[in-house]
Amino acid sequence: MALRTGHAGAVPLTNDEAAILEFERTWWAGDQPKDDAIADRFALTTAEYYEALNSLIDSDEALAHDPLVVRRLRRMRDRRRRERYGEIADGAGS
Repeated sequence: MALRTGHAGAVPLTNDEAAILEFERTWWAGDQPKDDAIADRFALTTAEYYEALNSLIDSDEALAHDPLVVRRLRRMRDRRRRERYGEIADGAGS
């Protein structure tokens, strides 16, 4: 699976990148657990998939391709980060 790594400037999404965004739009409608669907569809481990996804949703090209999905994924990622770091900060003073 060929995915972008640090491209500068506007580069169209690859077929794999577009497929990841489509998968994020629809995976919940399937019968399979998400981890299994990721392995079957993309031949990636879950960690590899999320690394590629997080890099992808930071790109302007992904935002232009599917703004609703990308914005939703960014919000979810930001919420998880705030929760994670909030818990660390709360626990540090104890």
